[in-house]
Amino acid sequence: MAILSKIRERSLFLIIIIALALFSFVIGDVFTRGGFGSQSNSIGEVNGENIGREEFVQMVEQQKTLSGGRGSQMQYVNMAWENLLRQKIYKAQLEKSGVTVGEKDVWDEILKQPWVQENPQFKNEVGLFDEDKFKEHIATLNDAKNDDESSRQAWLSWLDYERNIKNSLELRTYNNLVTAGLGATFKEGERYYMANNTKLDLEYVYVPNTFIADSLVSVTDKEIEEYVKNHPNDYKAEASRDISFVKFDIKASPEDEAEIKKEVESIIEDREEYSTAAKGNVKIEGLANTEDVEDFFRNNPSDIPLDNNYYNKSKVSPILADTIFKMNVGDVYGPYKEGNYYKVTKLVAVKQLPDSVKARHILIPFIGSTNDPSVMETEAQAKEKADSLLTVLKKDKSQFAEIAKTMSSDKSSGVKGGDLDWFVYQTMVPEFRDYTFENKVGDMGVVKSQFGFHIIDIQNQKNIQKNVKLATFARAIVASDETESNVYQKAETFASQLTEGKDIEDLAKEEGLTLQPVVGLKAMDERVSNLSNQRQIVTWAFSSDTDVDDIKRFDIEDGYVVAKLTAKHEKGLNVLGTAKATLRAKLLNEKKSKLIKEKMKGDNLQDIAKVFNTTVQTSKAVSLGSPILPGIGRAEEIVAVLVYLDENKLYSGIDTRNGVFAAIITKKDSPKPLENYASSITAVKNTNRTKASKVYSVLKKFSDIEDNRATFY
Repeated sequence: MAILSKIRERSLFLIIIIALALFSFVIGDVFTRGGFGSQSNSIGEVNGENIGREEFVQMVEQQKTLSGGRGSQMQYVNMAWENLLRQKIYKAQLEKSGVTVGEKDVWDEILKQPWVQENPQFKNEVGLFDEDKFKEHIATLNDAKNDDESSRQAWLSWLDYERNIKNSLELRTYNNLVTAGLGATFKEGERYYMANNTKLDLEYVYVPNTFIADSLVSVTDKEIEEYVKNHPNDYKAEASRDISFVKFDIKASPEDEAEIKKEVESIIEDREEYSTAAKGNVKIEGLANTEDVEDFFRNNPSDIPLDNNYYNKSKVSPILADTIFKMNVGDVYGPYKEGNYYKVTKLVAVKQLPDSVKARHILIPFIGSTNDPSVMETEAQAKEKADSLLTVLKKDKSQFAEIAKTMSSDKSSGVKGGDLDWFVYQTMVPEFRDYTFENKVGDMGVVKSQFGFHIIDIQNQKNIQKNVKLATFARAIVASDETESNVYQKAETFASQLTEGKDIEDLAKEEGLTLQPVVGLKAMDERVSNLSNQRQIVTWAFSSDTDVDDIKRFDIEDGYVVAKLTAKHEKGLNVLGTAKATLRAKLLNEKKSKLIKEKMKGDNLQDIAKVFNTTVQTSKAVSLGSPILPGIGRAEEIVAVLVYLDENKLYSGIDTRNGVFAAIITKKDSPKPLENYASSITAVKNTNRTKASKVYSVLKKFSDIEDNRATFY
């Protein structure tokens, strides 16, 4: 009571303390996540143009809708980001060019699309496209967008389609402008023809960079940094993080497996279990003795649902195939292990069925079985219509093809007289499949499915053979609570020891665990090495509260991960990993080339060859069409230089990819001029068009892009 009294006395003080704590928490979050100020709602910028959060969220939602929800959140985020970048970069370029893609341009482009022009829904009485009907369709989509989820998705899909048309039109307009500017003149055609058809006889000395030993040259990190600083557009680097992690898998122990196998085995025969309701033991029917398999599976939930389909021997699991086809109906096989399950299988039924069927059908839909607004018949009316047609066809089957063409709502088969060709057991919906596989050739009847009423004519069947229906009860092999707890304790202990100062590499070796390093993790990455979607680890690595050498344990789907942040690399001009190694090799080659050129003195090739302890080589009829040089291989870059040089002069110090070249053109055989260089002009134009396709990547490279997505996702 004394404590309660003191709390009451200081209640105002405590309220103030709690309020200040909450306020500091909120303020801290605001500043760390960009809550206040102009950037709080900004996903990023492209060349100074803001990408607002609301605009971006809509784009992400549209990507999710269009993909049917089959991707991950970060995939939608990345797709939306790339689409917006492309859109805004091209838009800016068009504005600079004085070109505008307006609403009428977009509308005219949509009207040109085949799906619009050829859609019967948008045609008038005489079969011609009616723009007003198409406008009515768009207006209907807009009016219904708030009716239900499917209507909302339909409207979002239309908006996205409209946006894509505009983006495509902008891209095409800009690329056409670029392509027009990359045409080819008569003089360019002439130059191209002369260069590609000039043949050279050469004498040359080639000195590879390997002539200079690696020990004679070196490249420092400072030189690499200086090179990167002088070539900023080639080495822009995103912020990145390096981590190392150890994964602790939650796997079923041998004891867990034995217990699961025992549980599966226990459901085969009848057993007694205590019932609270009956206040005593009651008999539980086993799989072997049950007459009602579906009821058994309702009362004994399996980790694999009951399958009521029939299968021939080739479709049954190899573990079962040889045994199950020799068993009698009612026999049980198992328990057996397959994949990550323990199973028992009962042979429920046997039938002689074909492995494929050829059939044709006429489909009569009703309201609710199709999205076609022209369908006005109720289910009862559609059934009556199908039965009437069946009566007609049973009297005269020769009318089937014509009725299918004129009355079936399945237009793809209707144009072929209802013919569905050959199909296997798993192809059709169950009602259709059961009728066609379980009846005889020549049988004709009406079957209802989710699509409407089918008038089916079985035309042929192949390979009638024994098929079985199986009831397989399964339990997934998963770790017990005790095993999971042991793995958790192991991960916790590992993380605790690291926090106390142990080295992660040494500790992993001691514990017999695999340490996995991850280099260059980006802020918008989703996957971490061989782990599945682990956005939580990426977010932690990039948090302003996470420092180098920090340790954290993460819960993942099938276990735990203990991670250590090993390095931070901020956004800027960085070269990491293979890029750094590649750049070091490039600078080493440049230094070697420079040393070779300093030694490449002499008035003739023989003197130069002596300096490098090599010989003068020759090659005849070398051209850009055949740029092969002995000792070098393909050398387009060398021939492209030599073709414009003069005969009988010494040219030395010519750089190649992997060495230095000195040469004399002993004979230059130029082709005769042509009156018309049309084919060469076309070749130059085609080359220029391939350059136009790279425009976007170049524009993006030189754009000023600020990416704040990691703050929100």
